[in-house]
Amino acid sequence: MNNQKQQKPTLTGQRFKTRKRDEKERFDPSQFQESIVQGLNQTGTDLEAVAKFLDASGAKLDYRRYAETLFDILVAGGMLGKHLSMYCLFTASEDLETMQAYAQVFNKLIRRYKYLEKGFEEEIKKLLLFLKGFTESERNKLAMLTGILLANGNISASILSSLFNENLVKEGVSAAFAVKLFKSWINEKDINSVAASLRKVGMDNRLMELFPANKRSCEHFSKYFTDAGLKELSDFARNQQSIGARKELQKELQEQMSRGETLKDIIAYVREEMKKTSISEQTMIGIVWTSVMSTVEWNKKEELVTEQAIKHLKQYSPLLKAFTSQGLSELTLLLKIQEYCYDNIHFMKAFQKIVVLLYKADVLSEEVILKWYMEAHMAKGKSVFLEQMKKFVEWLKNAEEDLSQRETHSGTL
Repeated sequence: MNNQKQQKPTLTGQRFKTRKRDEKERFDPSQFQESIVQGLNQTGTDLEAVAKFLDASGAKLDYRRYAETLFDILVAGGMLGKHLSMYCLFTASEDLETMQAYAQVFNKLIRRYKYLEKGFEEEIKKLLLFLKGFTESERNKLAMLTGILLANGNISASILSSLFNENLVKEGVSAAFAVKLFKSWINEKDINSVAASLRKVGMDNRLMELFPANKRSCEHFSKYFTDAGLKELSDFARNQQSIGARKELQKELQEQMSRGETLKDIIAYVREEMKKTSISEQTMIGIVWTSVMSTVEWNKKEELVTEQAIKHLKQYSPLLKAFTSQGLSELTLLLKIQEYCYDNIHFMKAFQKIVVLLYKADVLSEEVILKWYMEAHMAKGKSVFLEQMKKFVEWLKNAEEDLSQRETHSGTL
């Protein structure tokens, strides 16, 4: 028996050189860049061919290691290297259709190589920080592409934080870039989609930061974007600022109640805020109701919470009365009570008692209660609350009829 170890066959010179070259392409950034640039220059302007080339190259080149280099080439042609691609985003035509086609290239690439998603987002964030180094045309193309990618969900709206860079903001680069970006985003989707994406990452209240501190006002923002043809974005920002002001007002109200300030002082403060912010009485009664109900740690037991609520609301009924001078405000309050009792399950049985209390305190009128019962109630807990109110509504109707009869009788005397 031959005990000698069997030797592995050695690679031929040609096969060895080929393997070394392949390894160099995989692990040498300059070789990686050269391979990508050469391939792109061979595909020409055919973006379908570009997408196919990138798909195939991912099998033999290390996209995971050189994601940043890959995206630098695709966007800017490989700015830092000596092998510049003739075909990249920055050399493309500056129009929406071309940018949509480029967005598809990135979309296909990231769908095929899912691990590139995070690297791509980081690359966009980095490019936004260096906007001053690009020409106006290059910035416009990048803005349009970014808007389309945001609309398609390829990147998160959190990348917009790069635009709040002090130098970009100061020189007006951020605001100008945002105009192009939001136009292409809204063109792909709509303002509701934009709003949802911004809220998801907490960017909905930060758009004012696109301007320097001395221009960070709702009026300046509104004029700038309305003049640029983005009125829907102006309206959205105005609405967000209004929501922010309401939240601050509600917070202050709750603090005043917690400190035990007099109802007279609280009413005076709220009236002053209504004048300053042009908040309607209908909006204000909703804020007041939420503030009143947020100052208490409610009992979780259904049988105890009703008693607790009645005691609390009796104390604050003058505050509620002060901001229900109109029928529409009364109805707004009644709908808020319905919503609150439905959303807080242990309040379900307290609804009727709360309404009766506020009727006796002259906060809710019989006309508004009857209107709510007959037609103006919302769907939330409808059957439960209408059943609770049935006897009281019948009593109101009978009282109304008796009054009508008495008035008719006295008129004939």
